[in-house]
Amino acid sequence: MDAAAVEDARWRDGKTMSLVFDPGEEIAAFTKQAYTRFFSENALNPSAFPSLRRFENEVVAMTAQLLGGDRRVVGTMTSGGSESILLAVKAARDWAAAERRVRGVPQIVLPRSAHPAFPKACSYFGLEPVFVPVREDFRADPLAMRRTITSRTILVVGSAPAYPQGVVDPIDEIADLARRNGLWCHVDACVGGFMLPFVRELGWPVPPFDFSVPGVVSMSADLHKYGYSAKGASVVLFRDARRRRYSFYAFTDWPGGIYASSTMTGTRPGGAIAAAWAVMQHLGRDGYRSITREVMDATQEIRRGVAEIEGVEVLGEPHMSVLALGSRSLDIYAVGDELTARGWHIDRQQRPASLHLTVQRGHVGRTQAFLTDLRAAVGAVGHEPGRRWLERSALAVTGAALRMLPGRVTRALTLGAASRMGIGEGGSLPARSAPMYGMMASLPNRGDLKELVLDALDRMTRLDDT
Repeated sequence: MDAAAVEDARWRDGKTMSLVFDPGEEIAAFTKQAYTRFFSENALNPSAFPSLRRFENEVVAMTAQLLGGDRRVVGTMTSGGSESILLAVKAARDWAAAERRVRGVPQIVLPRSAHPAFPKACSYFGLEPVFVPVREDFRADPLAMRRTITSRTILVVGSAPAYPQGVVDPIDEIADLARRNGLWCHVDACVGGFMLPFVRELGWPVPPFDFSVPGVVSMSADLHKYGYSAKGASVVLFRDARRRRYSFYAFTDWPGGIYASSTMTGTRPGGAIAAAWAVMQHLGRDGYRSITREVMDATQEIRRGVAEIEGVEVLGEPHMSVLALGSRSLDIYAVGDELTARGWHIDRQQRPASLHLTVQRGHVGRTQAFLTDLRAAVGAVGHEPGRRWLERSALAVTGAALRMLPGRVTRALTLGAASRMGIGEGGSLPARSAPMYGMMASLPNRGDLKELVLDALDRMTRLDDT
């Protein structure tokens, strides 16, 4: 197993800018002890393990208090942010069916920056997602959302913050829009739920985003992110018990007995619930506030360092420790490739092209190492203008040709080129992403891109022939 992990992202070295939230050895050891204590327990049946029922209820209550909720706010622990969002959308759908009686396919209105779990929920639950462009500052546009609302709209969405650029949407305006139109408003605080309250307490400006805003009906917040708990642990909160009831499922006609579930899953690992409760008790508000101060200081070091590097910039005005790096003069994907070659795991983003950074406690004390490698990466890209120009020119010509040729021809050419670049059936994953992302951006048919991504996912989830 140790040998198999050699090629994994180097998160213990602080070189992974997503996926892992490292609380440090002391907290991690404590959390593992809590998790393994309840390693075998199953939270499917709350009556069998009253300890887990207590832990979950107290985690929900503490989270609700942190996010501006009163005693009426209730919730459920889930396996992660996607499940929390799925439950909220499912609840909104069933609420609308019972109380709004929408004719036709119900719609949800969401900013283009909203998490893909929302269109995923639409795909699962037979809903229609309606995407709205964001403003120039990357925040949601409430005026555009208002113009998009129809008689079939049931839900509007805001993020705190939106993952791509780390900005908090104008939740007060979105929630007011929902309230005046009798709609459900969900705030996705999966990333910021256990960070933004303490950022605000430390004096940083944070727009209103939680249950203190009238009109907010539900929220999602991940404990396994800035709550520094074990995966997978998230919370979905509802303004009151009546709303939460729409997220439940019960089947009473099974020969095996009465089946009831508060989540999408059946079996739920007790360890994740116990670890979340333990780490919240262990750290308390003071502990989270102290970690937040460290993380925000590290984030500011990165922002100051980026400002001194010609050719790269932070996009927008992030409200916490999630940010994106873009460039007006360099191929930012090529910069990302150079960072990857230096051991960093950094996500690539599109529209606009950028590199994504999630700064967390594991990066405290390692910001200068990142900035040193970022300067070197920018310098390396800047010293190869000829190769970059040829790549961009080839992609521009390819995009123009694909838009002019018949659909069947473009698909054949796209699949062939993708295979040679390591995308789709028959290819190996590419070592460098700049050409791959450039080709993806040039595709006129997004359906082709979807098929390529599904092919790649299929390939990655098979055993090698050998």
